[in-house]
Amino acid sequence: MEFRLLGPFEACQDGQRVELGSRRQERCILAVLLLDLGHLVTTDRLIDLLWHGRPPASARGAVHTYIGRLRASLAPYGVQIRTGGDGYLIERGHHVDVEEFSRLAQKASGTADPAQRVGLLDRALALWRGPLLADTADGELRDRLYGPIEELRLTSFELRAEAQLTLDRHHQVINELTPLVARHPTREELVGTLMAALYRGGRQAEALGLYRVTRQKLIDELGVEPGMRLREVHRRILRDDHRLDRPSRPVYEVRVHEESLPWSVGGHPALEFCNTFAGWGHHPPLPGSEWLRAYRTLAVWTGHLGLADDATVSRLIELAGREPDTAAAELA
Repeated sequence: MEFRLLGPFEACQDGQRVELGSRRQERCILAVLLLDLGHLVTTDRLIDLLWHGRPPASARGAVHTYIGRLRASLAPYGVQIRTGGDGYLIERGHHVDVEEFSRLAQKASGTADPAQRVGLLDRALALWRGPLLADTADGELRDRLYGPIEELRLTSFELRAEAQLTLDRHHQVINELTPLVARHPTREELVGTLMAALYRGGRQAEALGLYRVTRQKLIDELGVEPGMRLREVHRRILRDDHRLDRPSRPVYEVRVHEESLPWSVGGHPALEFCNTFAGWGHHPPLPGSEWLRAYRTLAVWTGHLGLADDATVSRLIELAGREPDTAAAELA
């Protein structure tokens, strides 16, 4: 059976819509179980979600009644709600659009090829027909269920936009991200990618204006300055940096026997790698390399904005050979 939660609640069998749950609360319970497909959802959690932490004395009996009605309506389609401990679950084996969306998004995030990444994310984002449970959940319930799913959706837009920039599709990025940034004006990843796309489209003034507006919002609403990545994009636009004019280099990950090293290991990944490299060939304790001992695989992450370019690295190496103390002070 197929269940669609990304928009109005729908259930389909062999492509035909099926009406399930005569009451909104019943459809809400079914949706919560489907969002946690294959896992037990406790009765207390169902009560908390349905009545927003203010349940009536009859809440537990009401949930039991709703589950009974759902079981009766789902039975003809081979969907079973199992009881386990003090809760209920629906076993895997049914198609749920939220689960499919998560699968495609996660597959895309592990794909290095930008065209393949865009294709996977196009399929994932096409599953959205509107807000989660648009005709079933009230605003408070939707907000409580929506958070992780909406975060993955926004991350998917960010990943797709970055891949499109790699494919030199900056006009498409501008069209897609402009309304998103308007709705999420303090989301720095979206803003930075839109700034880069505007710059590539010959709209440098608009990119700089967007930075000013975003910076002010971050200060006024959150009390913080823009993060490193956004500041770096701004700096490169001000300097008319030619590296923003060409497609970004893809990000690669090194894998050995399906094992990879997490890109972030506590501090900045480039600094961690440099510290480890500096410690090779020396006796313990090795500076910054303790985290390596838990892994059999070293993954190299490339493509970060703001890291030293080849010319800077070459200059520092030459300087280190002549004046090591000066080079060390510059790196500090």
